Amino acid sequence: MTTIAVLGNGRVGGNLATALARAGHEVAVADRTPGAAADAARTARIVINATPGAGSLDRLAALCEELRDKILVDVSNATTDGPDGLPADLIYPGSSLAEQLQEVLPETRVVKTLNTMIFPVMTSPATLAQTPTAFLSGEDPQAKQTVRELLTDLGWQKEWITDLGGIQTARATEAAILFVPHVIRSTGFIPFAISIAR
Repeated sequence: MTTIAVLGNGRVGGNLATALARAGHEVAVADRTPGAAADAARTARIVINATPGAGSLDRLAALCEELRDKILVDVSNATTDGPDGLPADLIYPGSSLAEQLQEVLPETRVVKTLNTMIFPVMTSPATLAQTPTAFLSGEDPQAKQTVRELLTDLGWQKEWITDLGGIQTARATEAAILFVPHVIRSTGFIPFAISIAR
């Protein structure tokens, strides 16, 4: 059992919190109440960033002390919204939210994952007709191994998880969000994930 703080109680955060608690972890969910994120992060071993990506950097930078020596699992994408509320453009072109977080949180081990899929797939990957891929980006091998184990608790088979390398590789997976609005407009809100076919 691991103590996990989920920052963000929307669809993504709520979905992850429920699944991780069901897997036997001790999970605290922080809403936007003042001090809630700091309280949750302070007592957790792993912190999951499921806050809206456009505001994540400022929110988490304010938690620098609480996140010291923690693993920060970043599942958010930093984008502007189009007129229909779907992602339009990247906020950090030529970089990524994960890289920005690692820069402002140098003593936190940031791992990017689960950001290349519609949120129900994060906790139910086997429900897709084809095998999905979960990508890992981060500088710390031990932190990535811990996150890999969390993913298996969420139903991800080991062969479905691909370690892309350092945190800079997150700019590739974050750019995949630009597929999402076009796919949704074309086929509707049907769960899907970006996958590597071999």
